[in-house]
Amino acid sequence: MIPFSQTRLAASAAALTLALLGGCSHSDAPAEDARPVRALTLNAGAIGSSAEFSGDVRPRYESQLGFRVGGKISSRKVDVGTVVKRGQVLMQLDPQDLRLGQDQAQANLRAAQTNYELARADLKRYQDLRGQNFVSQAVLDQKLAAARSAQASVEAARAASHEQANQTGYANLVSDADGVVTAINAEVGQVVQAGTPVVRVARTDEKEVVIGVPEDQVDELHRVSDVQVRLWAGPNRSIAGKIREVSPVADPATRTYTVKVSIPPQEDVRLGMTAVVRIAQAGGDAAIKVPLSALYQNKGQSSVWVIENGAVRPVAVQVGGVSGNDVLIAGGVKPGQTVVTAGVNLLKPGQKVKVLGSDVASRADAEVEASK
Repeated sequence: MIPFSQTRLAASAAALTLALLGGCSHSDAPAEDARPVRALTLNAGAIGSSAEFSGDVRPRYESQLGFRVGGKISSRKVDVGTVVKRGQVLMQLDPQDLRLGQDQAQANLRAAQTNYELARADLKRYQDLRGQNFVSQAVLDQKLAAARSAQASVEAARAASHEQANQTGYANLVSDADGVVTAINAEVGQVVQAGTPVVRVARTDEKEVVIGVPEDQVDELHRVSDVQVRLWAGPNRSIAGKIREVSPVADPATRTYTVKVSIPPQEDVRLGMTAVVRIAQAGGDAAIKVPLSALYQNKGQSSVWVIENGAVRPVAVQVGGVSGNDVLIAGGVKPGQTVVTAGVNLLKPGQKVKVLGSDVASRADAEVEASK
C-alpha cells in the first residue's frame, strides 16, 4: 500500500507539469523573419540591342584571270601567295602559232601595199592619157575605183596585222592590279581555251569581313548605329566597320543573308583571318527591361515579385523580347514599381522581404530612418 505522503507528492508534481504545459500552449508564435532579396526599380527607356556574328576577311575585289587566246601553257611565273604588281607576267602560252599568224598578217599587209602602189601609178598614167583625150572618162573611173579598192585593202591588212600583234601579246597573262595570288587553276603543259580562268588575283588595297545574318535580323540592319570588328588574332582591338552590302537572297544551304562589312586599310589584317562583327542597333520605342533572373513561372505564366510595403506579391507579365541578358516587359508592370531580381523561387505571396544592396536598399533604409 502506497503511503499517503507519497500520493500527495505525485499529485503535486502532475499538477505542476500540467500548469507548465498549459503555459507553453498559450505562448505567442515567433515572428517570421524578413527574407533578404535583391531588387530593382523599374523605369522605361529606349532599348538598344546588339549582336555578334563570326566571319572571315576577304578582298573586296578578286579577279579570275584567263588568257584572251587559246593555247598551251609554256611557263608559270607565280605561286599561290605571291604578291604581284600591275602589269606583272603571271603565265605564258607557247607563242609559236601566234607568231606565225603575225608573220602572215604582215605579209598580207606588204602585198596590199604593193597592189596599192601599182594602182596609184596606173591611175596617174590614165589621168595623163585622159588629159590628152586618149582614153575615155569611163576607163579613168575604173582605174580610180581600182586605186581606192587597193587603198582599202591596205587599211584592212594593216588592221589585221595590228590585231594579230595583239593576239601575240595575249600569250602573256599579266596582272591587272596590285594584289596577291590566291589560286592557280592550270599548270604548265595544259591546253586552255580563251577565257578559261587560270589564276585568281585578289586586290589588297580594300578588304571586308563577310558574315551571315539570320533572316529574322536582316530588317534590323537599317537601324544599325555602330559596327565594330574584332580579329581572332587580336581580340583586344576593335576596328570600326561599315555595312557595305546586304544580299537580297538567302544562302540556300545556311538560310542566312550574306552581309559585307568594309574596314579601313590595316597592314596586319590578312586575307582569310577569322573575325567577329558586333552590330549595335539604335534604341527604339521606350520599354521596361528587367534581368532574366527576375522572371519565374507561376501557374504557367511568366511572373515577377513586386515589393509593396515591405512584402511581395506575384504579378503576371507579358514578355516582349530579349535584349542581351535582359528581358523586355510588354505589360503587367509599370515604371516606378520595385521587383525582386534574385531569390524569386524562394518567395511566397505576402512574405516580408529585406532589400540588399543597390539604390533600392538605400532608399528603403532612408524611408525607415525618416519614419522613426
